[in-house]
Amino acid sequence: MTDNPWSGDACSLVDAFRSGDHDPVSELRATLAAIDDSTLNAFSFLDPDGALAAAEHAEVTLPFGGVPLAVKELDQVAGWPDTEASVPLRDRVASHTLTHIERLRDTGGAVPFGLTTASEFGGVNLTRTVLNGVTHNPWQHGRTPGGSSGGSAAAVAGGIVTLATGGDGGGSIRIPAGFCGLVGLKTTYGRIPRGPQFEVGALTVTIGGLTRSVRDTARWLDVANGYDRHDPHSLPRVDGWEAGLGSHLDDLRGMRVAIIDDFAGAVVSPATAALVRTAAEAAVADLGLRLVDVDAAIPNVGTAWSLANLAGMYAALGDAWPSCADDMTPEMAMAMRWGDAKGYNRDSRIILERRRTALFEAMANLFDQTDLVITSSNPDVAFAADGPLPGVFGGVQDTPANNGRLTIPSNLYGNPAISIPVGQSDGLPVGMQVLAPHHREALLLDVAWVCERERPWPLVASSPG
Repeated sequence: MTDNPWSGDACSLVDAFRSGDHDPVSELRATLAAIDDSTLNAFSFLDPDGALAAAEHAEVTLPFGGVPLAVKELDQVAGWPDTEASVPLRDRVASHTLTHIERLRDTGGAVPFGLTTASEFGGVNLTRTVLNGVTHNPWQHGRTPGGSSGGSAAAVAGGIVTLATGGDGGGSIRIPAGFCGLVGLKTTYGRIPRGPQFEVGALTVTIGGLTRSVRDTARWLDVANGYDRHDPHSLPRVDGWEAGLGSHLDDLRGMRVAIIDDFAGAVVSPATAALVRTAAEAAVADLGLRLVDVDAAIPNVGTAWSLANLAGMYAALGDAWPSCADDMTPEMAMAMRWGDAKGYNRDSRIILERRRTALFEAMANLFDQTDLVITSSNPDVAFAADGPLPGVFGGVQDTPANNGRLTIPSNLYGNPAISIPVGQSDGLPVGMQVLAPHHREALLLDVAWVCERERPWPLVASSPG
């Protein structure tokens, strides 16, 4: 027994519960104590009494039986705050629990105990809000864990909890995973249902988790994936994700792969590009992949993505906008003002759909030429925790969309992509992103599984905050 939270992955924690070497109540108490001692500011709400009652009756034979589960602030749990990390909504309480969380809790046996900090409305890739303050990267205090699932990534990489939920509408799982040295899978759109109270919105958001290992991510899919009638876009259930790890290596051998340093026009730092390319070439050799050159021209869709996601903010804020502008984080208030100036009307909708279509054609053309794409998860290592959002590498601040260019195309197109830890630069993690066509998550998991086996990564930060 130890007074510290479990430092391995969630699957090994379940094994310890089942063997009697550890118990869910002790683990939850250690987790809550670690939050009290932490300087990461990774949590915005805790429900210790409810969680301890659940831990006392945890069924450890279930896939995540007894494992404490941190829930991203933008996810709903009935009776818990539902703030969108925004001051204007700070008094709102969730009336329902997401199907995703219910499955992790009821089918998986996990114990939800609190909400992790997120960026306001999930709109930027750092976690700093007026409501909650600044969240830090456990690898280096003063650096961001990314966003919008920054609190989840900080908590998992910081040794506080083995599992935390995340959402990826523009890279919000992959970006924090890359910055914090975690596994971050963005699934095919609809793989995990988003109901109840499903809002179609921009058709960009997938939900999932931040984990320390590939098998944790595979087990998560086993528990959470599958159609739910509250989300008409959700996909049929697929079984055998964890059991199937390593079973697609023969399929991968000989597959085409393109390594693209500047995917979607992103400007990647030389150090990050070199580290990712070295890891990519090693993976190509390990898996027997076949390198190909491709026409990888991807249109800039940052404006289209922003327009597509503004409607949800307008709906949530309602009449509170624009008088609430001073209570919002600068980036989100600026986005709203930009939306006011642009006007979300017939013409802007036509432009949006034409840009989406151009992206769809470009991505289809890309996957006609290759089976997999390898690039970076982020253009550089984690930047300052309190911002500003970085522009093009080298200090130019006029193109803040650079940090999302690598990830946003897969959100608009809906294909799966995964961030895999591949090393460090200046003591900060670097993630390698692998993209596949729709419905090919199993290939991505096997690529990550081989990378993990051949070049294991630290499961928690070397000096968690």
